[in-house]
Amino acid sequence: METPEQIRERILARFPGAEVNVVTNPGPAAQHSLLLGAAHAVAIAVFLRDDPVLRLDTCSNVTGVDWLDREIVETVRKPLPTEPGSDPAAPARILEEKIKRLVPGHLEVVYHLYSVALKQGPVILRLRTFDRGANVTLPSLTPVWRACEFQEREVFDLYGVKFTGHPDLRRILMWDEFQHHPMRKDYVEPDDYEWEPTPHDAVLDKARRHYPATPAAPQEGAAP
Repeated sequence: METPEQIRERILARFPGAEVNVVTNPGPAAQHSLLLGAAHAVAIAVFLRDDPVLRLDTCSNVTGVDWLDREIVETVRKPLPTEPGSDPAAPARILEEKIKRLVPGHLEVVYHLYSVALKQGPVILRLRTFDRGANVTLPSLTPVWRACEFQEREVFDLYGVKFTGHPDLRRILMWDEFQHHPMRKDYVEPDDYEWEPTPHDAVLDKARRHYPATPAAPQEGAAP
């Protein structure tokens, strides 16, 4: 199986103007991934499926990730000027400066691909929205791998990503009238579940706090 770096070079040879970056995974699994720009995502997906070396014919999993605005610290190394009279063979002095940078929040969709024909994988693809607000549209990969259909609907339902080209994009877990996306990190569970179609158990207990009190029915034979 080729490495993500090799697959990236193969993609760029076929699509020179495409945005393709390797995202490293520092964890024990070390499953690095390929971050694709949305403009070429579908064409690249078709290429990965049909390329005779890769033949990524199966998408086993599609999931979403919600990235909030976050601040990261980067270390920048700058060479210091050489002091007069210093030994030319001495190692250059380096100044390390830490710079804080704000990374805007966005939504991410992750695809795990395998080749059943060649018994290899996974190759992991990532697509990112521009932000978490009005610009949350990404191309659907369902026309390339049919197994994406229900799973992209889950990402739409729970995270709010809108997939262009999806054949049946509608909620799959929450009811149609539900207004929010429960897997977003800033989602706040409402206390009033009165509008849920079938409240029960703990949800029904919450809903009852908002129902008007019902007067008890008079018992038979009791004095008025």
